Amino acid sequence: MALERGCTQVYTGNVKGKTTASLGLALRAVGRGLKVCVFQFIKGGGPYGEHLLAEKLAPLLTIIQTGRPGWVNTKDITDDRCVAQEALLKAKALLASGDYDIFICDEINGAVGFGLIDVEQVLELITLKPERVELVLTGRNADERVIEAADLVTEMREIKHYYKAGVPARSGIEM
Repeated sequence: MALERGCTQVYTGNVKGKTTASLGLALRAVGRGLKVCVFQFIKGGGPYGEHLLAEKLAPLLTIIQTGRPGWVNTKDITDDRCVAQEALLKAKALLASGDYDIFICDEINGAVGFGLIDVEQVLELITLKPERVELVLTGRNADERVIEAADLVTEMREIKHYYKAGVPARSGIEM
């Protein structure tokens, strides 16, 4: 089953839920027999719960993890930018291949925010999207030009968060 028309979606905002929403979409699609690639930028740690699930749902669900372990070195982004630029080349080739019905670029907006990827490169990725492929871009602070180019934009906003009460990230919920 292929999509008749693929759209571009953006999940942004400064709270939890963007990756979770995209993974929910991925599961729904896999349930319908669609092939999904989740391409994760700046997520070199793990494995996260979704990686363990992808092993069970292959070949319909593929997750590609990129980035250095730990967080972006905001004092010197040189190494992180090199890793992100290499990852972007791979993501572009996989997206353009048409091998996937849904292609999720997880944390790509965050990579732009850190200066690892240029917004023009994300806009180019949108133009490379095959007609029948759904493209999902997640991450905080989506650039206005990316928002304008998208067909659907969802912004997550915090009303209340247990982190403020000292609850740390939990296995199976945040990771």
